[in-house]
Amino acid sequence: MGVRGLKAFLSRHRRVGADTMVFIYHLQDHPRYSPLTQLLLEAWEMGRNAGVISLITLLEVLVKPKREGNMEAARDYLELLTTYPNLMIVEVDLQVAELASDLRARYGVRTPDALQVAAALRAGATGFITNDRRLKRVAELEVVLLDELLP
Repeated sequence: MGVRGLKAFLSRHRRVGADTMVFIYHLQDHPRYSPLTQLLLEAWEMGRNAGVISLITLLEVLVKPKREGNMEAARDYLELLTTYPNLMIVEVDLQVAELASDLRARYGVRTPDALQVAAALRAGATGFITNDRRLKRVAELEVVLLDELLP
């Protein structure tokens, strides 16, 4: 599938939610996944698609550099996520929490994952990119795994 598979997925979804690992793979220049994450971020930057994350992603991306005492990287990551073109950060509010509880009850996904998907749904996303197989159970939007997109 590779890049073509991701392009086909993006062509079906104007607004796409992304799990934290998409950014971690991108920021760490992961040899297997960075070509896919680069294409996704370029699609957002050019306005071909809009991205959606929750505040959970921001929290999770900042943990490693802060744990390592790398405050410069933490600041860079914060700036990247909060200023990236066509990337919406959804706060976890009452509606997101209620929707996340529905997802947890229906599919048994973990709380952070339920909040991520609920935030994407609340923002109108119809697709979600992750590498967490458990999220494939969620039927409210099309979930694609990065592993499924690898050639």
